[in-house]
Amino acid sequence: MYGESQLSDANSMKNKPTSTCACESGKSYASCCEPLHQGQSAQTSEALMRSRYSAYVLNLEDYVLATWHPDTRPARLDLSKDEATKWLGLQIKHTSNIDADHAIVEFIARYKVNGKAERLHEISRFIRLNNHWFYLDGSFPEN
Repeated sequence: MYGESQLSDANSMKNKPTSTCACESGKSYASCCEPLHQGQSAQTSEALMRSRYSAYVLNLEDYVLATWHPDTRPARLDLSKDEATKWLGLQIKHTSNIDADHAIVEFIARYKVNGKAERLHEISRFIRLNNHWFYLDGSFPEN
């Protein structure tokens, strides 16, 4: 699904975690997000959300873009320029299936930029096309 360049990027990660997955599922990376990063389809919108968070942690820009719906996908992200960002954790607050092909995932991602702690609270919309989940867009609730 994601093409050869994404697979080779995922296979050659230099910062690949060896124990628990960065998405905080409690599973190992090898049994959690790695198969998705290597081309397996996410079974749920939450699994896709977690794999996208892990992809940000690992700078897997091709994966993030490939899992973004084409109608809302940016042309590029350039995560390599984002080296000052240190991802600290992901909390899934709520998931909701609207119907078989539409879902919402509310999450909080914690990170630091140049030593300053930040948090991203988003309600993300996901859509399933041809049995593949895609991130569509998100809104930012007032905290």
